[in-house]
Amino acid sequence: MKIAIVGYGKMGRIIERIALERGHEITLKLDEFNNSNFEGITAENLVGVDAAIDFSIPAAAVQNIERISALGVNLVVGTTGWLEQIEHVRTVVATAGTGLVWSPNYSVGVNAFFRIVKEAAKLLSGAPEYEAWAWEIHHSAKKDAPSGTLLKLVDEMRKSGYDRTIDTGSNRAGTIAGTHEIGFDSAADTITLRHTARSREGFALGAVKAAEWIAGKQGFHEFSDILF
Repeated sequence: MKIAIVGYGKMGRIIERIALERGHEITLKLDEFNNSNFEGITAENLVGVDAAIDFSIPAAAVQNIERISALGVNLVVGTTGWLEQIEHVRTVVATAGTGLVWSPNYSVGVNAFFRIVKEAAKLLSGAPEYEAWAWEIHHSAKKDAPSGTLLKLVDEMRKSGYDRTIDTGSNRAGTIAGTHEIGFDSAADTITLRHTARSREGFALGAVKAAEWIAGKQGFHEFSDILF
């Protein structure tokens, strides 16, 4: 495959390495130095690209999607902090006739964690004695808080019927790759569910696998749906 990387920071570099290891070619790398005003997203730069992988910044994500989709190129999006525009993005992809895979987190373990938390919330939705919390911590360079992953976890709990208060918190410090915790507490006991990422490797591998999957396909897809 020919892959374009949009957002060539720490994640972009790991994605590049893993994609090359899996036999793919990186034909374009965009960052703040060559795409600060989207000038790098051109038909010439993206010719022959099978999929673009976006790990940029929240402020640029939607315009990146609009411009790349308009050029007929499929996308994998891991940038978070833009979910209030997700219905608009669905429309953009449908209008362009392209394909897009979205996830706040491309770790296989985290996507299994989504399912585990969803089932726990379903089981306890009818037990009012259990109150819930949701918490995450990431490295100090992460721009959005709460993380997109934590927001997705809370959304999955809501979809499962847990309609009571979920106390939510975030911390930013050091170089932590990411820890997410969901808990339920009653007078009788406490249930704690936690996922801890050791590195960004799992996120990058999942994103490359998503690019391999979306090549040649159409429509808006969530990574957890195609993974399982």
